Amino acid sequence: MHSQPTCFTPFKKSIDSYSLPERFTFPFFYQPHPLCELAAEELQHHLMHQQTWQHDFGLAEDNRTGTGKMFGVLLVQTQHGEIGYLSAFSGKVADSNHLPGFVPPVFDMLTKEGFFRIGQEELKQFSNRIQILSANPEIARYQQAVSDTHASSHVQIENHRADMIEGRKRRKVLRAEAEAHQANNSELTALMAQLGKESVKEKNQLKALKSYWDEQLAAAENNLKPLLDEINQLTMQRAALSATLQQKLFQQYQFLNSHGELKSLQAIFKETPMRTPPAGSGECAAPKLLHYAFNHQLKPLALAEFWWGVSPKSEVRQHKNIYPACLGKCHPILGHMLVGVEQDENPLLSNPAIGKSIEVLYQDEVMLVINKPAGFLSVPGKSIEDSVQHRMEQLFPHAKGFLIVHRLDMATSGLMVIALSKRAHKSLQKQFISRSITKRYVALIDGELEQTHGEITLPLRGDLIDRPRQLVCFEHGKPAHTKWQVIDVKNGRTRVYLSPKTGRTHQLRVHCAHSLGFAMPIVGDDLYGKPAKRLHLHAESLSLHHPITHEEMQFQVDPDF
Repeated sequence: MHSQPTCFTPFKKSIDSYSLPERFTFPFFYQPHPLCELAAEELQHHLMHQQTWQHDFGLAEDNRTGTGKMFGVLLVQTQHGEIGYLSAFSGKVADSNHLPGFVPPVFDMLTKEGFFRIGQEELKQFSNRIQILSANPEIARYQQAVSDTHASSHVQIENHRADMIEGRKRRKVLRAEAEAHQANNSELTALMAQLGKESVKEKNQLKALKSYWDEQLAAAENNLKPLLDEINQLTMQRAALSATLQQKLFQQYQFLNSHGELKSLQAIFKETPMRTPPAGSGECAAPKLLHYAFNHQLKPLALAEFWWGVSPKSEVRQHKNIYPACLGKCHPILGHMLVGVEQDENPLLSNPAIGKSIEVLYQDEVMLVINKPAGFLSVPGKSIEDSVQHRMEQLFPHAKGFLIVHRLDMATSGLMVIALSKRAHKSLQKQFISRSITKRYVALIDGELEQTHGEITLPLRGDLIDRPRQLVCFEHGKPAHTKWQVIDVKNGRTRVYLSPKTGRTHQLRVHCAHSLGFAMPIVGDDLYGKPAKRLHLHAESLSLHHPITHEEMQFQVDPDF
């Protein structure tokens, strides 16, 4: 029996009936290989029954305070031809980045005497000092004095300006009366001189008033300034130390590839538009697994990552679901690590619309309404030109530039309205912006809803490090509002009407899948649920006014699921 690396795990059951992958997994869009599914099942069984360490994954029915984690398995072959797998987790589990049976981190930032821990302690001391200084009651007292001075100066100066306006009005009346009574030249000259002196006096008084309050404000700010200067200086020192520590940390993460080449995080991301690695880069499961395999002469065959535990508050992660590697952090790293490794083709580069046609439901000289098939882009993508827009441009070349008024996700089927003139496009677009157009979708939800109707209002924003995924964010998200009504419940699934009052990216998909929404993804949702032949979401009805005649128009087409 050959000795194996300590993290190599042989399968517990015979795998003789399984065929090996022909190529390595394309990690950003994949169906897991059956052997990876088996490895994931074995790892999940271990997570459920091991007693060596404790971590609250939030899986108890009465517990939603835990922290779920992404785990990964890497199918590998040893130099002696034995097949097994490696296991890893992202970040820390049980307050550690070293657990028995899991591959170690690429760089252990948590070493007690390491520079990162020492640097973190220095940062903590800065933060504590800043917190103590900021709590000085003198700061609040002086800030209030500055605020009060600002307020008083504003009131007095504005009152004086109001008096000046009334003075100008009064002087204007006196001049007009003197001229109307045809006062002699000497009297008129004397009056004008007197009124001029009054005007100059008021202006000088304003100047003096401003000067007085500037002095008062400077005195108040001078009391506050030294206290804030010390805090600002410490804050800048802390920021500089943090940046230096982060750069040093990036340099320590060195990733191997199949050619034995090492490359740091800093060097990898320097070649990307981001230039700087996002926080947590290099701590994901996939880079850990590949680095360990290359470091121990194990041949990577296939990869799968799954979520274990309660979903984060902002994201949509389903317990046990398989997920692709993240784009923001892992795409640049894996781009280096998988050089020379033959991979599956990227499914996103193949045209899903081949062989599909667009059904036209209504057409006149200025607009048409179509039924878009699922798996059909609304507008050309980065690598695929074929789309509703492209097909319409071929049919209506005179309308190029005015066709697309609104979009449906590629995976969503259903009604789209197309403009054939500039005037029609402007009118229809105005209706969408003002939300006078009403839309209704039909979705099949993976679960049984107990209530019959309701509303979901979860604000959304894009996931900056894992596009096109969307996050629920109450601080920076845009308002998103969906009304819903159950159609029927059968075989553990619910058909439901979804009526979006806003049009955010992936709004319906996130509102269904998120724990604060239905907590049940739409069937076939490969981003927020589980993949299937298609996403079971269909734009079923559309009501609008004709862009020229303003006649009310309604369209409806049933889904094919």
